[in-house]
Amino acid sequence: MKGLADEPNYSVALLEGATALSDVVENHIYEQTLAEKNAFFVADLGVLMRQHVRWRTHMPQMRPFYAVQANSSLAVIEILAALGTGFICTSKYELELVQGYGVPSEDIIYSGVCKQLSQIKYAAKNGIDFLVCDNEAELRKIARCHPRAKLLLQVATEASSEGDEMGMSFGSKLKDCRHLLESAKEQGLQVVGVRFHIPSSCDDPVAYSHAVSDARCVFDMGEDIGFSMTILDIGGGFNGSETQLKQINSAVRPLLDLYFPASSGVSIMAEPGSYYVSSSFTLAVNIIAKEVGARDLHGNLDEPSPNDEPEFLYYMNDGVYGSFTSKLADNVIPAPALPKSGVSEEPVFASSLWGPSGDELDQVVDQCLLPELSVGDWLIFNNAGAYSLGPPSTFTDSPRPPVYYTISTGDW
Repeated sequence: MKGLADEPNYSVALLEGATALSDVVENHIYEQTLAEKNAFFVADLGVLMRQHVRWRTHMPQMRPFYAVQANSSLAVIEILAALGTGFICTSKYELELVQGYGVPSEDIIYSGVCKQLSQIKYAAKNGIDFLVCDNEAELRKIARCHPRAKLLLQVATEASSEGDEMGMSFGSKLKDCRHLLESAKEQGLQVVGVRFHIPSSCDDPVAYSHAVSDARCVFDMGEDIGFSMTILDIGGGFNGSETQLKQINSAVRPLLDLYFPASSGVSIMAEPGSYYVSSSFTLAVNIIAKEVGARDLHGNLDEPSPNDEPEFLYYMNDGVYGSFTSKLADNVIPAPALPKSGVSEEPVFASSLWGPSGDELDQVVDQCLLPELSVGDWLIFNNAGAYSLGPPSTFTDSPRPPVYYTISTGDW
């Protein structure tokens, strides 16, 4: 790929003319049909860059710090580093990965709220000074291993929604913040700002109103104690849609103008992760086994009789212990599409999709409508780039699916 400082560990296919991403997927399906029919990703790096342009257009006052845990693919890290984003890391591996691409330490925030001593020492040794903290135990560890750290105090929010309680799980409650700030001062630590997080499943703009207001209170506490508070991090929760981005900006901008005007000198940042990568990646999986049954009055699956409407259970060569790991966090996996070569006018049936492990938790899609498929057929999952490219699981002997990177001539 042009413009890279060193030889990359991946290749990028340049799409000419009217070549669509679906054509690339079809081509790799054909190649896999002649081989082992392994699952694979196709990534459009142009989407990644367009998402960055969209962010700078709609959120110009907030610098993006990419959440590496969303997708640590080398191409993603390299491109976002070249575009000038900062990075949010939650592990030593992520810190090493980002620094390997020459990202300055001041553009890295170590956000894990439960850090091992060895990880804190690594951050100190490598000049990574920005750390997130939300409790006294972490303060003591940081004071011991990284006394020059610049801390962001994680503040809990009121945001909550069905199936997602991230906002309630992490962060110091507002009533406890002064005590933590005083404790940090006593231990000679430096608190420079506040971080909060609103989950993407929370669509109530009032949550941002409360969170920004609480952050202002913590800023005032910190300044009263003697800290120079200069950073506000509004966290992640950006799902990738332009509509949501506009809604968040409409909710947050007037509050920032009120509580953190440009004249205050406070730097505003956010942590888009899924926003950048979700729509950039497409996953193709192969059906490796199939069962047929019918639901009884109690919802149990039995052998179908000739008059029953059949229900199909398809087992794929990737599951929740692989690329669909986000399902274990109760995220809903959308129903897949068929490749262009598999689209037909045949009737559809109730279907469920399962991974290869045989584990009862390895259900990827609970219910969807699909035509009757055969072993060896392919399914396409769009918007598959977030929280799907982790290390291979010990539940199966399959390696992590390869990623085929592409970019169109228009984005090149």
